[in-house]
Amino acid sequence: MGKNNKARAGDANRKADKLDRKTFETELERLQGELVRLQLWVKHTGARIVVLFEGRDAAGKGGVIKRITERVSPRVFRLVALPAPSEREKSQMYIQRYTAHLPAAGEVVVFDRSWYNRAGVEHVMEFCTKAEYRDFLKAVPQWERAMLDDGIQLIKYWFEVSMEEQTRRFEDRIADPRKLWKLSPMDLESHQRWYDFSRARDAMFAATDTDLSPWYVVKGDDKRRARLNCISHLLSLIPYEDVPRERVKLPKRQKSNGYVSTDHAYRLVPDRY
Repeated sequence: MGKNNKARAGDANRKADKLDRKTFETELERLQGELVRLQLWVKHTGARIVVLFEGRDAAGKGGVIKRITERVSPRVFRLVALPAPSEREKSQMYIQRYTAHLPAAGEVVVFDRSWYNRAGVEHVMEFCTKAEYRDFLKAVPQWERAMLDDGIQLIKYWFEVSMEEQTRRFEDRIADPRKLWKLSPMDLESHQRWYDFSRARDAMFAATDTDLSPWYVVKGDDKRRARLNCISHLLSLIPYEDVPRERVKLPKRQKSNGYVSTDHAYRLVPDRY
């Protein structure tokens, strides 16, 4: 079989193994309904929850974060995706810029990347010193114990993807003008330095995957399954339940009391579709 034929056969097998869209959308709708129930419980009880997402580039973190947050209130589910630190932030204690975003009562904070940047990209790309890296791995379990002791529930996800699937997704980003913005210089480095990032992940797990604050690994080659599996697992870790609330009844509209529609010439958007 020629190279092109093998590639086409591989694509066909990969697509055949994917979860079908109808099943995915049906189950996603149900899970997003449960996330709304969770939101109501969090507000009612004053719970404080941190969910952080780390993993390989192009492993699907952004997709699951979007599905978690798209049907809930951003005032309850706060998304934190910090840019590169400023010069001022570089002079601070490392954990300081992250602790400022920890939840108050009635909040779920979702970190798209987190303090674990130091164990991954900062270490591999030598954006921090070896001493800073070693100190970080030593200090993290203590920081996280302090959060837990203060009543914050901390949930950590790592998204893993195969070399072949990561390459396919990067090539897709290069070819699709809608996805070019998703391809950064760091993505190219992560593709080139696959094994350096693998070693960094292994060292991070060895130091910070504890019974008190475990890492949960999501297999990301099938995006749809990964999203459903992650959301379902997240819900299973939080002891939420229905909270009492009044039944909503739509009120009748008020009477017009002589209102007359204006003759203002509205600047309407053209009907092009």
